Amino acid sequence: MFLIDSHCHIDRLNYSLLHGSIENMLEKSYRNNIKKFLTISTSINNFNKIKIFLDKYKSIFYSCGIHPLYCEKQINELNKLEKKSNIKRVIALGETGLDYFYSPQSKKIQQYFFRKHIQIAKKLKKPIIVHTRNAINDTIQILQEENARECGGIIHSFTEDKKSAFKLLDIDFYISFSGIITFKKSIELRETLKTIPLKNILIETDSPYLSPVPYRGKENQPAYLIEIAKNISFIKKINLKKFTEILKTNFCTLFNLNF
Repeated sequence: MFLIDSHCHIDRLNYSLLHGSIENMLEKSYRNNIKKFLTISTSINNFNKIKIFLDKYKSIFYSCGIHPLYCEKQINELNKLEKKSNIKRVIALGETGLDYFYSPQSKKIQQYFFRKHIQIAKKLKKPIIVHTRNAINDTIQILQEENARECGGIIHSFTEDKKSAFKLLDIDFYISFSGIITFKKSIELRETLKTIPLKNILIETDSPYLSPVPYRGKENQPAYLIEIAKNISFIKKINLKKFTEILKTNFCTLFNLNF
């Protein structure tokens, strides 16, 4: 098997208590067949730190972006986004998008940053990683208005309904499921998952957040991605190995990679 964690924050894992080192974390992941990683930046400063911290580990890809919750503090950093995102190891822009749950007062600047990410992604021909919380209608509207189909992308840690999923599928976006899909209360989400074509699915840990069952309450890590893969393969009634092959194809197709 060959699994890829399509969204994790490797720089934020607890290396003093849980892992000891990057190598130790990677070894745990490899034992569970997680062999590639897309680590997500949330600001320009965060991206710079990630690059220094992880550059020697060739199994780790990067995104470059400014999270919607950090837009107000990053207004003077937006002009650096295109140059940083043009680095070869950067395979996506983001985490971008809209978060009206934690920061409803900054809707306008979030929307402006989101549109800029999409515009740069189209110019660089790289996909976008989209965060949306309490903002799915505006998220979809902006993706449509900016013709984000041209760059493609992922709605990460998807928790929306079927109607929203179908609108995203209409613009050829991928839908990524996190450990939330394993939660007991995620009944509606599992019903939505059943309707989504396998060719549009990716999976992620969002480490160190959202640990899947049976690790809820513990810090998440890429090694736990196997639990999400097992859960979804059961729901979709597909052989686990076959499912992982589809996920690999999906990831390579979206990010124009070959391995």
